[in-house]
Amino acid sequence: MPTRTTTPSPLLLALREGTRDCHKALEARLPFFSPGFDPAAYSCLLQAYYGFHAPLEARLASYQEPGRVKLPALSLDLQALNLSPADIDALPLCQALPSVHDEASALGVMYVLEGSTLGGQVLKKAMAERFGIGADNGAGFLDVYGERTASYWRSFLERLGQAPASAAAQAASVQAAVATFQLFEAWLGQRNVLI
Repeated sequence: MPTRTTTPSPLLLALREGTRDCHKALEARLPFFSPGFDPAAYSCLLQAYYGFHAPLEARLASYQEPGRVKLPALSLDLQALNLSPADIDALPLCQALPSVHDEASALGVMYVLEGSTLGGQVLKKAMAERFGIGADNGAGFLDVYGERTASYWRSFLERLGQAPASAAAQAASVQAAVATFQLFEAWLGQRNVLI
């Protein structure tokens, strides 16, 4: 049986380093743990998440495995939070999205989206404790992969490790990841859901 390597790939290291500041900046503005955050604010935040994820997942469709889409979970959450399918279809969609034109840029965007599933584990617990919201009544998106979260993350890391190792490809991935963080933060700011 082959031994699984635990050494981070050069691309993973570059993505971590390249996105550190914008990741921290966004994390500091997310309202999940703020005192005034309530179920209504949670619903507004998920609506904004939907507005970013819907067009971005469409843009990633030819690069992403079907099992990694998060939009169905977001739709179910919003319905559990009393939005109708028509309400969801009418939600504003972000137009300023990161460019996805090749594997390198797609990997950068997916690094942000896949990494958020790890943070979702912490948020899932917090929303259950604060509001009694779980996977079946509005927080399915926060635990979108469920028990597969760790294995999905490992398989994504393997994909990063197999990516072209050129400096240009690595730079394109980092640029796309940074853009994803920055554009997502800008969108959430426009939707008035940040602190």
